[in-house]
Amino acid sequence: MISKLRYGNTNTFFIQGISGGLLIDTDFAGTLPAFYKAIKEHSIKISDISYILATHYHPDHIGLISELMKQGVKLLLLNIQKSYIHFSDEIFRRDKRLEYEPINTDNSVIINCKDSREFLKNIGIEGEIIPTPSHSKDSISLILDNGICFVGDLEPIEYLDAYDGNSKLKSDWNLVMSYNPKRIYYAHANEKIL
Repeated sequence: MISKLRYGNTNTFFIQGISGGLLIDTDFAGTLPAFYKAIKEHSIKISDISYILATHYHPDHIGLISELMKQGVKLLLLNIQKSYIHFSDEIFRRDKRLEYEPINTDNSVIINCKDSREFLKNIGIEGEIIPTPSHSKDSISLILDNGICFVGDLEPIEYLDAYDGNSKLKSDWNLVMSYNPKRIYYAHANEKIL
């Protein structure tokens, strides 16, 4: 089961696996009440969320991670993302109203992309996580075996011609398309059915 949670500016997704649930991205810090309302509308409880995966560590994707970790959700962190985990700390620190707490990696699971299929299988999700660094060096995408892809802030595929000189973006899309996707979910754009 996949639920699209829209409670701010960033699309957040919840995947219910056979033995665990995976939340993909959150919105900006300060959106926790709206998040609670969104999960309630989808009959999701915090206890259903086993792990949270950020497609990258920009502020509009990780704002609630610390708060959710305090409630027992574990962070699924890719080794290629580890050095970027505090990228947004200074941005949040500037706004004292947010009361943002930097992410503590003590209660996280760190894996390599090559080990992601096995990890996901353990929670009953068939797919894998791949690096798609054209947006930022820590950007990843989740590709499910059923053809559903979550690509975060990867520039939409229909814009590819406009980025003719961007070989990194083309390389990312070549990798995503090699999985024969049927549906692409973006963090800020409408989904694309292929």
